[in-house]
Amino acid sequence: MRWDHLFDDLAGQLEHELTAGEAELQKEEERLRLGRLGVRERIVALKRTRDPALNELGLVLRNGARVRLKPLTVGRDWMAGDLDGRDDAQAVVPFDAIESITLRDEQVPPSLLPDDSKPDLSSRLGLSFLLRDLCRRRVAVRIDTLGSSVTGTIDRVGRDHIDLAEHDLDTPRRRDEVRGLRLVRLDQFVVLRL
Repeated sequence: MRWDHLFDDLAGQLEHELTAGEAELQKEEERLRLGRLGVRERIVALKRTRDPALNELGLVLRNGARVRLKPLTVGRDWMAGDLDGRDDAQAVVPFDAIESITLRDEQVPPSLLPDDSKPDLSSRLGLSFLLRDLCRRRVAVRIDTLGSSVTGTIDRVGRDHIDLAEHDLDTPRRRDEVRGLRLVRLDQFVVLRL
């Protein structure tokens, strides 16, 4: 009878150690997953939530501006969405222009959820692709950079810059309306407003 108790006790200890080992392994795997998590993945996770209150992000930008953006599209190195809670104010924000993102307590857990979905096409599109599309459509834009703000129409998109024909937003791009041509480096973009 004493042997039965001894073996039961040993079996219980082994099971406890195996369970503790598995739990520690799961914790370590989760720490590794979180260590590989990027800002883009966290933004995409919040965009996937069904609750509209969780979708809106408070952004502090490199030029010191604070804006609220509800991401509608997330590209490889940019996101686009409704600016400051308005459906009629759309903007594009490069990830490099973000100094920090302010999250509320209820936004943290969903932002950490793993993404098991298949990546969509927009996740592979860079900022240059988006700018070339705006150039083709001849959309008037306002670009806030680190040091200034300029309005006009994108004439050309280079590897690391754009050519912007400067004119007022409420006037179409016409030769008589263009005040000048400005080359704007892409790494200086903070917000592009449509």
